[in-house]
Amino acid sequence: MNALAPSLDLAPALVVLPGPRAAAADASRAQLIRAPEARDLFEHGPVLVAHAGMTAKRLGVHSPARSQGLFDALELFAFVRPARFCAPSAAGLALALGLPEPKGAAEQAKALREACHVLLAELALTPEPSREEALAIGETLARAGWAWGGAVIGTLRSAPVGNAFRGSGMDVWTRVSEWEEQAPPGEAGSRPIAPEAAAQRLTDLLRQAGLDEARPTQAQFAAEAAFAFSPREKEGEPRMMLAEAGTGVGKTLGYLAPASLWAEANGPAVWISTYTRALQRQIERESHAIYPDPKVRAKKAVVRKGRENYLCLLNFQDQANTAQLGGADLIGLALTARWVRATRDGDMTGGDFPAWLPTLFAVPPVGQASAANLVDRRGECIHAGCAHYRSCFVEKAVRGSRRADIVIANHALVLTQAAFDGARAARGSKADGETTQLKRIVFDEGHHLFDAADAAFAAALSGAESAELRRWIRGPEGRGRRGRGLEARLMEVLGDRDDAKRALVDATRAAAALPGEGWSGRVASPNGEVNPMGPIEHFVVAIIEQLR
Repeated sequence: MNALAPSLDLAPALVVLPGPRAAAADASRAQLIRAPEARDLFEHGPVLVAHAGMTAKRLGVHSPARSQGLFDALELFAFVRPARFCAPSAAGLALALGLPEPKGAAEQAKALREACHVLLAELALTPEPSREEALAIGETLARAGWAWGGAVIGTLRSAPVGNAFRGSGMDVWTRVSEWEEQAPPGEAGSRPIAPEAAAQRLTDLLRQAGLDEARPTQAQFAAEAAFAFSPREKEGEPRMMLAEAGTGVGKTLGYLAPASLWAEANGPAVWISTYTRALQRQIERESHAIYPDPKVRAKKAVVRKGRENYLCLLNFQDQANTAQLGGADLIGLALTARWVRATRDGDMTGGDFPAWLPTLFAVPPVGQASAANLVDRRGECIHAGCAHYRSCFVEKAVRGSRRADIVIANHALVLTQAAFDGARAARGSKADGETTQLKRIVFDEGHHLFDAADAAFAAALSGAESAELRRWIRGPEGRGRRGRGLEARLMEVLGDRDDAKRALVDATRAAAALPGEGWSGRVASPNGEVNPMGPIEHFVVAIIEQLR
């Protein structure tokens, strides 16, 4: 393997702990340094750190712009080990790489340098997903001024490289696997689950997880929960069960035991709905006891969230193309491109997208590149009309949930989907929605269900909501705004349907009556003057006057 790039050899490793307590380490020794020395080192470099933003905050200085002299070890980790977990610190890097946990600032500074050697050695041996693709993105990053560019390129070229990878490597949307359409799984069965079988399954799951036998309260919970997985006795009267268990009982495995038995006996799927995304991942971790093989688990236990949680390949393509023309942060997007090729399901909130990765993006006004703009938060999805529909992470999750044994969702998604399916049924559409096909569902954290229902079934009219609706229909009308209006999103889909095109034009024109740019200043200025434009702004002014 090639040695570290000469510029990095000259860069001392700097670790700043809360306080701040700082230490620097070069190739031969580590020593504690005073805060003024640490600030000077950080601001003028070259320097090796773990998380430049956090380091700057602890030193009380502004994070310097990316340069050839600022080596952030987290960026190297994101390149070498995309879609892997690492605590964003020198100690976290050491632990993630199997190194001894360093104690104190001086030890951590030495460990930080060692961690970078380990990462580059790993990159030399096993670059993901291929040496050629990693090299293409590495060269793109180097051209963008990435400090690690020289070290990464030299490391990748230390072994034979195959045919040159065409392009910058940023077009990862062309290499994401596509989903395949499958026949419907059919109607679920109705075989009952005996309490004894549920208790035995719980014992098996605990043994699989390496835990002791079930506590009496947990065993009782699993046996009682089997009631909800028995056939209903009367038509139109679903079998329901309300269960409460104190902290420490182990209710998750308690209901997963009968749920997994029912799914195996009757077909897909049991849905588990909880309140937060964090709890979804906690339940997914508990499912490891049911499906210890990761490949089996990926098919049998599927996490479902709203589409605003998943990477949108069309948005990524839009930003990547802009970045390569110099209009956005190419380094942050290139590191995200590495993640796109390694991610399990494209989940950017609670999945395998590192929580610290968005903090590595350049801060505007350099560009509009950010993790928030890589998901569909504005309802812009055109579904089957999208060029990436067959590769879409959301569509993969939807199709995966149709054949999974356990679908781990959240209250917001379940209730929003129920409202959508109900509206379709009211219009006479075929009852093939996700919630209309459910036979068994467990609402964990059920006391939050009422709040989630209020949000799902409520409608809001406000100046902000109306202005967002205008932007959604007409597209961005102010300078520096990104996004696509209805015309840009739908015109190609409409083809030669003149009636649909006329309706689209009518909707775009009508949206001019909604609040536009600067609406909040027109309806409530500090000096009391108001100058509303359009019916909604006049309505908002009337509400404000009524409330005074």
